[in-house]
Amino acid sequence: MLGFSARTLRRLASSSSSFLLPRECSPPLTFASSLGNTRPQTPRFFPNDQKFSLTTTAADATATPTAHHRENAADDNSENSQQQRSSLTARVLKNNRFTRRRVTQQQRRYEKQQAVQRQTPYTETDAYMAIELAMDSVVKIFTVSSSPDYLLPWQNKSQRESMGSGFVIPGKRILTNAHVVADQTFVLVRKHGSPTKYKAEVLAVGHECDLAMLVVESEEFWEGMNYLELGDVPFLQEAVAVVGYPQGGDNISVTKGVVSRVEPTQYVHGATQLMAIQIDAAINPGNSGGPAIMGSKVAGVAFQNLANAENIGYIIPVPVIKHFITGIEESGKYVGFCSMGLSCQPTENTQLRNHFGMHPGMTGVLVSKINPLSDANRFLKKDDIILSFDGVPIANDGTVPFRNRERITFDHLVSMKKPNETALVKVLRNGEEHEFTVTLRPLQPLVPVHQFDKLPSYYIFAGLVFIPLTQPYLHEYGEDWYNTSPRRLCERALREQPQKAGEQLVILSQVLMDDINTGYERLAELQVKKVNGIEIDNLKHLCQLVENCSTESLRFDLDDDRVVALNYNSARIATSRILKRHRIPSAMSSDLISEENCDLACSR
Repeated sequence: MLGFSARTLRRLASSSSSFLLPRECSPPLTFASSLGNTRPQTPRFFPNDQKFSLTTTAADATATPTAHHRENAADDNSENSQQQRSSLTARVLKNNRFTRRRVTQQQRRYEKQQAVQRQTPYTETDAYMAIELAMDSVVKIFTVSSSPDYLLPWQNKSQRESMGSGFVIPGKRILTNAHVVADQTFVLVRKHGSPTKYKAEVLAVGHECDLAMLVVESEEFWEGMNYLELGDVPFLQEAVAVVGYPQGGDNISVTKGVVSRVEPTQYVHGATQLMAIQIDAAINPGNSGGPAIMGSKVAGVAFQNLANAENIGYIIPVPVIKHFITGIEESGKYVGFCSMGLSCQPTENTQLRNHFGMHPGMTGVLVSKINPLSDANRFLKKDDIILSFDGVPIANDGTVPFRNRERITFDHLVSMKKPNETALVKVLRNGEEHEFTVTLRPLQPLVPVHQFDKLPSYYIFAGLVFIPLTQPYLHEYGEDWYNTSPRRLCERALREQPQKAGEQLVILSQVLMDDINTGYERLAELQVKKVNGIEIDNLKHLCQLVENCSTESLRFDLDDDRVVALNYNSARIATSRILKRHRIPSAMSSDLISEENCDLACSR
């Protein structure tokens, strides 16, 4: 006979179709994240639930076992309580023949969950204590930023204000996202529970990995602050808690989720492919830079979510964070992530493998393109089959083993190398195996993907505005820039590779109208090939050729065999007139002004 309380049995007796279990047999509580994603967990009662902004079921979360036992004790004070319970229990079991079966099922389910919990202890090691620690580590970041205007590169756009999150790491440093402080002009931080904001300085920024490091000089800020330690890459279905300051409020917020997958992902801010962890916790604007806590350590940094999807967020894993921090500690600045400079094709097709002489059981990927500036260009050739990287076999789909029954693209092994480290690469060439030692280092594309925290380069002569082609310039054509920007420039930006160090694609971006350049306005958005018959390497080279011109006539050779010809002396006079008319302070950007050009630029 089950030991039901008298109050419970009276409720059961009143209706044969309803059944209320006592708390000892009740199913597990359900905690809900801020967007309603529910996951069953073992019943736990924490005195500080409300402090962490966790949405819980009010009836179950506020009750405690102690209060429940007091309720039972009050009902058992009478001498006839035992007889009443026996009588009422008999009536319930008689009126509802399914009661015993339902009680047994509930008990078995609950006991099974308890057994699982005993065999595999709660991996968060009291997650709420870890979150309590985060309260003294997570800060809110206030940023004032001003981005360059790439269509008018001599001026900035209007300033804007944004907010994000960050957390303290050893060494009195604050870790956050790069996009939180990108193009910043002023940064403030505020710790939890404090009304005071403190000025912060950006120590280092890695836009490829979307990480930034801040420092605060005020000693008052560091009073009572704790740092968080970095942990490991979590396994699938492990629980994490994302702490930060998302939009919709001013106080700290906590959302919980589990790890859904671990794989290389496109980093939106830096447009690079690095390892990322997908979780089902909500990551909203303002959460960026906050820690994802697993146990008492950091499992990652929240940085982006998936558009048009609910509760799919991404965090930067610890290996990427450590690579960023180690590079700064060893060299004093951000060093970037290495690349082999290869474009590879999977060899999953049997006919393709037979064509290149791959024996049964042999796996690898086909080299289709090599960056001329990479060290791999010295050893590898097109149509080589890369069999392994540092002794790790590469599968036909380009993946390598990762942890327990997981796989990841071999690019991850390359990106985790430090600059100037070497790797042993085994290749198959003409049916023979070869091994090469390749030096790895970060590689820059011909057309930069981003230009944060720096002013764009430009050079103006006779109203002709010359700039190096960058993707931020193409982004000025709108969100659908791939279709609305000049097709030829877009294709070159995405596909062409540099042939020599320092090479740039220089374009005539626009023509500031004047009598001297009338008729040339239709030549805008064309690439500049030569100046007075000399092929140009970059914008600085073009500037030097123009400024040092010794002939009466100056000639520019553009794409599509178009030509611009100017009288040099008349063009120099017109340049000063055009700059004054458009209120442009200098004919060239600061990075192009050398000692010999400084007087020329200032005099115009």
